Amino acid sequence: MKCPFCGDIEDKVIDSRQSKEGDIIRRRRECLKCEGRFTSYEKIENILPHVVKKDSSRQSFDRQKILQGLERACEKRPVSVEAREELVTRIEKNLLASGEKEIPSSLIGEQVMNSLKEIDEIAYVRFASVYRQFKDIKEFMQEIKDIAYNKKKI
Repeated sequence: MKCPFCGDIEDKVIDSRQSKEGDIIRRRRECLKCEGRFTSYEKIENILPHVVKKDSSRQSFDRQKILQGLERACEKRPVSVEAREELVTRIEKNLLASGEKEIPSSLIGEQVMNSLKEIDEIAYVRFASVYRQFKDIKEFMQEIKDIAYNKKKI
């Protein structure tokens, strides 16, 4: 590990601690040359599957794209940044657990919508209106009726 103070690569670990979730290790280090102390973090590099888009193109999974879509859907709604981050983290974990090398974008979109439906129905409808590309107001109204019907059943 390169010292941020003098650039030397020789250091020793003074202290190591795991995060609450156990997926990150925090290490306090001391440079052997200048005796400067600094912190480093270690995280397992997860290799997420590639996303197969509707046009059959493939691209790397991009957490930011989902977060941006959620930000637009949740605008002026009582959905915290933490809740949106947790939603994306759950989806990432599901993708990793699947063991697949490629995942259709539709599967990711459905997971986002199902999670949003539980968090905030308005944000869900906003996301669904963009994701499902409703052709007319009838399709949009049918989605809203389905939500209301399912809510009555509960």
